[in-house]
Amino acid sequence: MAYSSIVGTVGVTLLLAAFFLHLFGFITQGRLYILLNIIGAGLSCYASVLIRYWPFVVLEGCWVLVSVAGLVGKKKVRVE
Repeated sequence: MAYSSIVGTVGVTLLLAAFFLHLFGFITQGRLYILLNIIGAGLSCYASVLIRYWPFVVLEGCWVLVSVAGLVGKKKVRVE
């Protein structure tokens, strides 16, 4: 298996794991969910760069940015 395939497989596995765990109530849409999305999308984006598949570079890059913004937003929310 090529390096790019391994990186991409790990990335999409993390994305799908986050989706599955959240959908079936094993995790909330909290920090763990967002971190799984950041890491998974980041790896998928990197794998897409390696194979020069630009539509997915844009998609996964945006996914990372939105997830990071969500994580930053979670830190600003204070529960009292």
